[in-house]
Amino acid sequence: MAHIDPTLSGKTPTKIEKILWSLLPLSGLITVIFLWISNYQPAYQYQLPWFSLLNINFLIYIDGLSLLMLSLITGIGCAVYLYAAGYFADHPQLRRLYVLLTVFMLAMIGCVISDHLLLFFLFWELTSITSFLLVLFNYQAEENRTSAKQALLVTGSGGLCMLAGFLWLWQLTGTAQISEIIKILPDYLSQPHFKWILLLILIGAFTKSAQFPFQFWLPNAMAAPTPVSAYLHSATMVKLGIFLLARLDYALSDWALWQQILQTVGSITAAWGMMLALRERDLKKILAWSTVASLGTMVVLIGLDSSSASIAVVTFVLAHALYKAPLFFVAGNIDHATGTRIIDHLGGLKRYMPWTATVAILAALSMAGMPTSFGFIAKEALTVAKEADDTLPFSAYGNIIFSIIAVAVAAVAAIRVFWLHPGNNITPHVQEVRIKMLLAPALVAIVGLFIGLTPQLAIPFIKIAAQTITSKPIGDVDLYFNWEALQTTGLTILATVLFGLIVFYFWDRLHYAFDRFLKLFPQWGGAATYTRIVDQIPALTAKVTGRFQHGLLSGYIRWMLGFTLISLTLSLLWAISQGVNISVNITTLLDPRPSLGLISAAALICIGAIFVMLSAKPFILLLNSGLVGFGSALLFVFVSAPDVALTQFVVETILVIILSSILIILIQSKSADFNRPQDRRKHPKQLLFTLLLSVLVASIILVTLLVMLGLDFDHSVSDFYIENSVPEAYGRNIINVILVDFRALDTFGEVAVMLFSLLAARPLLRELKRQTGLLKRNKAEKNQEVQHEAQ
Repeated sequence: MAHIDPTLSGKTPTKIEKILWSLLPLSGLITVIFLWISNYQPAYQYQLPWFSLLNINFLIYIDGLSLLMLSLITGIGCAVYLYAAGYFADHPQLRRLYVLLTVFMLAMIGCVISDHLLLFFLFWELTSITSFLLVLFNYQAEENRTSAKQALLVTGSGGLCMLAGFLWLWQLTGTAQISEIIKILPDYLSQPHFKWILLLILIGAFTKSAQFPFQFWLPNAMAAPTPVSAYLHSATMVKLGIFLLARLDYALSDWALWQQILQTVGSITAAWGMMLALRERDLKKILAWSTVASLGTMVVLIGLDSSSASIAVVTFVLAHALYKAPLFFVAGNIDHATGTRIIDHLGGLKRYMPWTATVAILAALSMAGMPTSFGFIAKEALTVAKEADDTLPFSAYGNIIFSIIAVAVAAVAAIRVFWLHPGNNITPHVQEVRIKMLLAPALVAIVGLFIGLTPQLAIPFIKIAAQTITSKPIGDVDLYFNWEALQTTGLTILATVLFGLIVFYFWDRLHYAFDRFLKLFPQWGGAATYTRIVDQIPALTAKVTGRFQHGLLSGYIRWMLGFTLISLTLSLLWAISQGVNISVNITTLLDPRPSLGLISAAALICIGAIFVMLSAKPFILLLNSGLVGFGSALLFVFVSAPDVALTQFVVETILVIILSSILIILIQSKSADFNRPQDRRKHPKQLLFTLLLSVLVASIILVTLLVMLGLDFDHSVSDFYIENSVPEAYGRNIINVILVDFRALDTFGEVAVMLFSLLAARPLLRELKRQTGLLKRNKAEKNQEVQHEAQ
């Protein structure tokens, strides 16, 4: 229900603002209709330069499948904007909802028209982020926070897997243009790594479309406000994975592995969704689980290798949106009027909400597949598709069971809560909702009914969308409703309705039976696995942090030295395996002979390092470490890098001064125990391990340097900078040109790191200043007390 939190600050949008917001999806819908009418076979392409250095362009491709998704995004979006204006009529954060819905709509539009893998991924992840913010709209409720986090973690993790698959596919095919990849993809099916690429991409699609074993996040996301649930979780975002699978099916439909994966995963998802729908008591979650079952059925249809299956996919996607979105709106109306969605507390609402009950009946007829509805035509197309393909066992029985559960769920949403009276009905003071909350679901339901009565208007649209899914030619599409067909299928429809009503009648008993049955397996399923993983993260991070972030500088140094030793050793071994000549030529160190300045700098560094090891007091240790820094600066002077030497001198001087000042303050502080002599004795084994590690690291660094000096120097990089510094960067100081021009982003990042470090250190320095002031004040007060006692 749209509760208003008095702690929220905001201004409710005016009627004009609500109208302007609603015009956004309406303008998109008008554009889609224009594209459809202007050409029955659209293939609109547009290219805009984007990152030219990386050869990445902003590619747009609109075909029949894109038009189908654009119709759902903009059409259902119009209803959602209208419905939200009534659902959140007095909510001070309605403007924030409109902004998030608009960003989400634009992200969805960008995703379905993108023709570049990276561009597609960016919009894909943007839908995940905006859906997270939309589910988190009522962020004061813990349920919303938990559900939003779960949805983001599941879909975001799948998106990262999909990104890895996209990059791998890009590297394999040599192109990132999706329309080109679809054409050449069959040539790469025999590649040894292509199965892993497919698996990564499928994980992304399955997480977004709530397929097994990731199906649990979708019903939990029903904590979101009803406009969000109707838009994201019934009509658009959850179908984004279906869109990706359908796009790839054009190239992979003949591959047996592709068919087996989709048919298996889709069948398990459909069966799981149908079973768990019987377990729920929350009306929105019942509809959500039926949506999971529908999404599984769509995946099965994509896995069938026939042109009739492509027609069934398009028809079912469109029909599902046209009846499921109104039913979610109806659930929102009930929640808004009664304050609950639990079916045990609802009943007899037709007396108080007759118009909502009428809309529920219209949408439920389509969901149940009743004649004259578009849902009936979609299920007929589904039946034809499964009968035309014999690769999926028990497909006919699965289709019948799915239709029976659909009838039962439709009866719960349209009959139970409006026409029946459970014993604990709590709705004595219910009133009908606002006209906007009735108009939105009514329009969508009427569109579904209108298409069911006149399917010939939608046949060209369905045909061009279906042709983009399959490479097989699609002949005449027969989706007409006629009485002769009804006479042949009438007995099947009657049996489906009868068994569906039986399931509806025994809903409560089946609920308790499934609930008891599923409690026997509490550790099974994706939800339990997700919970275990999330619950283990704090303990795991605490263990890892305690192991590595122990506060001992010596331990950190050992890890750094160990990493250096392993990485350099592996690099040398890899070079040997690649046949690189790594013979060591010691004479290269003596030709030319090092100058007296280099020897002096090296000696200063060694003396400073030895004194650091022998220093017992922190202050003396700091001063000795400064010798190492000044020796390094002197080394830069004698290797013709005066600018680097100057930077090293300045940084080392400032560092020594600042750290010395801090140490002096800490030594004067009674809370810091710096005046005691430091006990630096260590266990003999620890000393031996440290000495051995140091010798090994020094040895491997020496060997690596000798090998590098013995190799032929590659002048290509340095020659590039020498040749291009003046004509392209207009600078003769090559070092400055590299830092400022050729590596500008890298330098900008380094400057940003320094700036953020200073910002992070600011509160520490402020606290240090405050502590210093307190010390001075306490010292002054103590002196005054001593003087007072002396007087």
